[in-house]
Amino acid sequence: MDRGKGRAFAITGLLVMLASIAATGPALGKTVTTTTDPAGSTGATGATGPTIVCASSDAVCVSPPDGPPGDGPTTPVTHPPAEPPTCRVTAATCPSDRVLSNETTSTTWAYADVPSTVRESPTNSSARVATLRMNTEDGLPEVYIVLRRRQVGSTAWAQIRVPMRPNGSIGWVPLGSLSEPNRLTTQIVIDKASERLRLYRAGHLVFTAPVGVGTPNDPTPAGHFWIREGFPVRGDPAYGPYAFGTSDYSTTLTDWPHGGVIGIHGTDQPGLVPGRPSHGCVRMRNSDISTLARLVSVGTPLLIQ
Repeated sequence: MDRGKGRAFAITGLLVMLASIAATGPALGKTVTTTTDPAGSTGATGATGPTIVCASSDAVCVSPPDGPPGDGPTTPVTHPPAEPPTCRVTAATCPSDRVLSNETTSTTWAYADVPSTVRESPTNSSARVATLRMNTEDGLPEVYIVLRRRQVGSTAWAQIRVPMRPNGSIGWVPLGSLSEPNRLTTQIVIDKASERLRLYRAGHLVFTAPVGVGTPNDPTPAGHFWIREGFPVRGDPAYGPYAFGTSDYSTTLTDWPHGGVIGIHGTDQPGLVPGRPSHGCVRMRNSDISTLARLVSVGTPLLIQ
């Protein structure tokens, strides 16, 4: 293929891809957009054969060179990219995965629609991890972080974070088991060393407050979690005016009501914040938890470090 025809094909393929993305939008159920070069050439993978231009939100690849594939230098694309990158790879290696959450500036979450089996891998013959729950321990709709989507044959699968012990459990469910996706850009980070909570929106700090965390004997477990529920508290001043339920579970107090779910809530002892006064829950001054309640929704990822 000569250089002029290579450019014409690359531009035509890219326009087709962009038009398709604009028409469909970033939905969970959409596959990657592709256009095929029947002539074949050496792609970014270094293989020879028919190539495909793939639009994939999780691709870490190289941009098409100025000319036929494999001709000239390439420029790395940062991860995660601000826009879906364009990658030239062989048809056999065109990614079927699509990352849906980086859990910092972009997170996808969904409710359970059907109490399906959560599997270790995206196949019905894989080992069982858990069963999708419809409700939290408090009876509110259960929320799942959707990490990625994978097409396996005719079935679309979703990789999710599962609220259970051990903390950090992950599994796969058929995509049809989940509700329509919800997306947000917020993230909560709790730093136990500095005893401080920080809320980010699209990577920008928008709120910060001191917190009380668990004692050395009953620590607040660290890891990647999320907000599963939020509700006003009435009749118990020890928990302040509002509480969030998280996907974090205590590693020492399993006989707590509801199995030891780590909460973020207010307190009637503001003098203990900041500090390490709790059995694992995160305490905030009442004015601060009230502010956080106005800024945060369910599905918000939570990093405790």
